[in-house]
Amino acid sequence: MTATSKAKVLLDLELPQFIEDLFAPHCEWVPWTALEHNAAVLQEVEAVLTYAHPHLDATSLAKLPALKVISNYGVGVDHIVLDDCRTIGMPVGNTPGAVNGATADLTMALVLAVARNVVTGDRYARSDAFKIFDPGMLLGTDVFGTTLGIVGMGAIGREVAKRARGFDMHIVYQNRRRDEAAERELGATYCTLEALLDQSDFVSLNMPLTDSTRNLIGAPELARMRSSAFLVNTARGGVVDTDALYDTLRNQRIAGAALDVTEPEPLPRDHPLLALENLVILPHLGTSTTGTRRRMGQMTLDNLLAGLAGKPLPNPVA
Repeated sequence: MTATSKAKVLLDLELPQFIEDLFAPHCEWVPWTALEHNAAVLQEVEAVLTYAHPHLDATSLAKLPALKVISNYGVGVDHIVLDDCRTIGMPVGNTPGAVNGATADLTMALVLAVARNVVTGDRYARSDAFKIFDPGMLLGTDVFGTTLGIVGMGAIGREVAKRARGFDMHIVYQNRRRDEAAERELGATYCTLEALLDQSDFVSLNMPLTDSTRNLIGAPELARMRSSAFLVNTARGGVVDTDALYDTLRNQRIAGAALDVTEPEPLPRDHPLLALENLVILPHLGTSTTGTRRRMGQMTLDNLLAGLAGKPLPNPVA
């Protein structure tokens, strides 16, 4: 790519205009469908921008002989087979840090929504059934003073803990490694996953999706939770066994769940989870604020341009 030319960049989904404006001076888009048809233009593609988590592996990479860099819009890269990229020395970048605050905000929003019947209350307040105020209707659960169990005390988990302290919540956490700095700064207590599930009123999932965390929360783990407890997932859908969660919620073995992510995503429109009243579900809005999306866009562009220039990526994951 010369100073005046644009690089051909493979893209899976049209970008919002305010993000498109960042890339327009530098990129000429090649649609993802070109991979399916082995289009001749693939020979000229120098970069890949993964925007909506398309699967990318050795089969796709083999069709891109001029490829220099893969830049992921977001932190999670479970849709990219990193080992395949490492095998051919292909740099991959993501956007760490940019998503932490917004995801933590949404985690607490889901805690409040599921505990205080926010979604059900909204529907009821708009319905013809709401004709008189009844102090006994839609009684929820206190959030303040309860125990929050954070599974994954990484950057996002820490931000969740900061917000939870404002609600006077007692914080316990489970992580691959104990984080004594977090304990000192946030008043958190380290424990095993089993102990966390046993004692938490709210269980917040904030870990990445890896081979070791896939279906980490399955039937045995859900069975350990209190019948009055709530599960909140703003991580990845694959960290929870969907069938086990449905069975648990359908039989009211826990009080409820709030999900920003699912496996698969989106769920089929006739999936039985969608019919449950003790579930709050969102369409993956964890980082969906204008400010966060703009920061993610700039970091994605910075990684992409560095890779095109043959320079180290500012935020490499492979």
